[in-house]
Amino acid sequence: MRLGRGRERPLTVHHLNQLLLVCSIVLLVAVAAVRISSRSGLPSLLVYLGIGIALGQDGFGDIHFDNAELTQVIGYAALVVILAEGGLGTKWTEVRPILPAAAALALTGVAVSVGVTASAAHFLVGLEWRQALIIGAVVSSTDAAAVFSVLRKIPLPARVTGTLEAESGFNDAPVVILVVAFSSAGPVEHWYVLVGEIVLELAIGAAIGFAVGWLGAWGLRHVALPASGLYPIAVMAIAVAAYAFGAIAHGSGFLAVYLASMLLGNAKLPHWPATRGFAEGLGWIAQIGMFVLLGLLVTPHELGDDIVPALLIGLALTMVARPLSVVLCLLPFRVPWQEQTLMSWAGLRGAVPIILATIPMVQGVAGSERIFNIVFVLVVVYTLVQGPTLPWLARTLRLGADSAADLGIESAPLERLRGHLLSVAIPAGSRMHGVEVAELRLPSGSAVTLVVRGGRSFVPLPSTVLRRGDELLVVATDPVRDAAERRLRAVGRGGKLAGWLGTDGPQAGR
Repeated sequence: MRLGRGRERPLTVHHLNQLLLVCSIVLLVAVAAVRISSRSGLPSLLVYLGIGIALGQDGFGDIHFDNAELTQVIGYAALVVILAEGGLGTKWTEVRPILPAAAALALTGVAVSVGVTASAAHFLVGLEWRQALIIGAVVSSTDAAAVFSVLRKIPLPARVTGTLEAESGFNDAPVVILVVAFSSAGPVEHWYVLVGEIVLELAIGAAIGFAVGWLGAWGLRHVALPASGLYPIAVMAIAVAAYAFGAIAHGSGFLAVYLASMLLGNAKLPHWPATRGFAEGLGWIAQIGMFVLLGLLVTPHELGDDIVPALLIGLALTMVARPLSVVLCLLPFRVPWQEQTLMSWAGLRGAVPIILATIPMVQGVAGSERIFNIVFVLVVVYTLVQGPTLPWLARTLRLGADSAADLGIESAPLERLRGHLLSVAIPAGSRMHGVEVAELRLPSGSAVTLVVRGGRSFVPLPSTVLRRGDELLVVATDPVRDAAERRLRAVGRGGKLAGWLGTDGPQAGR
């Protein structure tokens, strides 16, 4: 079966039925693989890449796919959805304090990483400078899908998680510009021209992202849609429109979609739980489709000669370039060395570098197939090493081992009553365990109305002691909704003494 360039058989209804059957089986296997990846600590991308390889020409599927241009287009579309889902789940209160550090990592950190990695590719592997610079730029981008999927399973300090997530959302933009510049025909322009182009495109993308996000949030709050199911579709449409407007205006569409989604995600929109669930579902589909397609594009029997070069370049990237960029960029912010060490190891690569490696293939750069193979091997090997060891490193550095797990809070608006219904899940590591309802000291206008424990629900008394695993229903009027959530999270992190130990309890300094 051939899906790439070349002579293709006419598509019939029978072929369509076969294609639908294959797609449904792949989705079911991929969904089941999520459980495997969550148990093993492996980013799910490895499982999905494995499915694509198994379906490819060296696997049992015998599907021949070699269309790098189509892979790039679909990969860009999937990345837009993944960035939108990540932005919708990013809390502005956690990201705002670390924006300067994340921006430094996304700009200066990328420049340092490109220089060190390209030098290693040139002097250690013997690649010519253009190929070395392309590889250095391609692998300097941390992958949003890998970072979001791995970090949100590990109880880390908010500053570490927020910095890494924001960096992965921001650094795609400058890296894409660099890869396109290095892959274009003719000599590479002077470095100051590239820097000016990057700054201009980022500024345009940021302005469009903020504008589209603000206008979209304002419109969704003031325009009543006829069905609640239309709100999730509208939110995703606005996020994708931000990317389109940014790209058309010759700005960074990736930065635009991330910022617009972040604004939408923090705007207290109607029917937010349904919108969040819809975005997560689309994000999973985008990841599965993108990774399976990349697995189809690679030809495993051609990777043998590029394994050693990939390991050498990856070693320079992981042990030299990434730690050096983190130390240099975070030096002005006085970040503890433990957090710097973790952020150095948590620079996860994923599908984004593999997608960017298709750009020189489409541009016809000499040796582009080798560049793609090196990047593919590098991503697979070092993700296999970094992903499972990240929780161990966090415990070794004492980051997260003693921190309280954050509460899971969902909000459903009670529009006619001008209130909100908060659903609060108390995880195993929360310091809300053992706190009485009265000791929550919720602001006036909010109250715990129901507790679900062990499958049984009851109306709590002020003296009711909360336990890990409980689910609470908290009703809050519109003016105190944010204050009630802040207080719940503070007690979850600091226990009943959160008011004396600081807003966030013992973890506030982290």
